[in-house]
Amino acid sequence: MPYEAPTHTVERSIRATTGAKIVAGVDEVGRGAWAGPVTVCAAITGLRRPPEGLTDSKLLTIKRRNELAELLVGWVTAHALGHASPEEIDGLGMTAALRLAAVRALEALPARPDAVILDGKHDYLGAPWRVRTVIKGDQSCVAVAAASVIAKVERDAMMAELDAEHAEFAFSANAGYPSPVHQAALAERGPTPHHRLSWSYLDGLPQWRHLKKTRVPVLGGAVPEIEGQLGFDF
Repeated sequence: MPYEAPTHTVERSIRATTGAKIVAGVDEVGRGAWAGPVTVCAAITGLRRPPEGLTDSKLLTIKRRNELAELLVGWVTAHALGHASPEEIDGLGMTAALRLAAVRALEALPARPDAVILDGKHDYLGAPWRVRTVIKGDQSCVAVAAASVIAKVERDAMMAELDAEHAEFAFSANAGYPSPVHQAALAERGPTPHHRLSWSYLDGLPQWRHLKKTRVPVLGGAVPEIEGQLGFDF
């Protein structure tokens, strides 16, 4: 299917209007999965021409996505990954878990970005990060598209490794999302240690409903929910 190749337009605009020198693209994968972490990649690309065919990871075949990821890790100026575990998702909620994973990725970069392009319309990072949200940024912005591909391939590989101990759930095929095989295994065997236990899917599994966790405020440095908090939207 034809698509518009991502460009550096947003990054150039940020550089021109704010004086930012280092701009990172950020994208996440795993938000809607029932098992596994949520994974965030932060990528810095500069203004170089990207590998041909780069776009949102969801629009690529598995083969092409893996090929591009291999190219991208050598092509980007820098990249880093951050994860939030199922336990952190259960304890903090998804918004704060996303922020936790994103901050881990951003702080793992060799240099702190002056600005961040965040895929989507919701700024889950907030202050002190300077954020510009871009709907479908993984299709229109080079750095976000690169982050999308790297994050997806990394998380898929992590989930595939779980097949050795939980083959019935077919994590290598569904990456923790609720495929029919995954749902059937859940009904028969119950959740694994890699499942998110605060999620509503457990309401439909009477024999496992007692395992459902209710999120409570966590003290001692936990990342708070950030709905309604604004960073620099420029």
